[in-house]
Amino acid sequence: MSDEDRVRWDRRYADRGSVALGDAALPAVFQPFAEEFPTTGCALDLACGTGGAGVWLAQRGMAVWGCDVSAVAISQARALAERCGVAARCHFEVWDLDNGLPAGCPADVLICNMFRDARLDEAIIGRIAPGGLLAVSALSELGASPGSFRVRAGELRRAFAGLGVIAGEEAHGRTWLLARAVETVDQTPE
Repeated sequence: MSDEDRVRWDRRYADRGSVALGDAALPAVFQPFAEEFPTTGCALDLACGTGGAGVWLAQRGMAVWGCDVSAVAISQARALAERCGVAARCHFEVWDLDNGLPAGCPADVLICNMFRDARLDEAIIGRIAPGGLLAVSALSELGASPGSFRVRAGELRRAFAGLGVIAGEEAHGRTWLLARAVETVDQTPE
């Protein structure tokens, strides 16, 4: 991401002010499926912003690694985790996803809210642990004008076709998908 974009995101988050305890929540599109999200294991929150989803996952018992290109957002995410009493389970770091996914262990939950870079699809799929959950949302061309940050109709379902879809929708300029990685079966002879 260019320095100009990074500065723009820092300004955006700074203008919003500090985050409140109530900001620790799943994105609205995933809230009806909250029980699908595990209470143990590791979570990776890509483009985590101020950390609301990551902190919510940590409150449920998960170890969370969140990244965002904005240092201001990461500072706010760390503060939210501290105020919510889950800082020990959260690691938030400035990371530019133009450089790919950060290194780490397989994720039992991989969440990516309102960010889309198709170049990361293969890495995202490879990063989800067997049986792990993918929660991804983005702006969509469906019900809105095409744009450089909007995905085409059906793009998420095509990109993550190898996962078991739990739910998804495309409408009103937004698309989202909740899917589970196929669990592998041990094929070793007895």
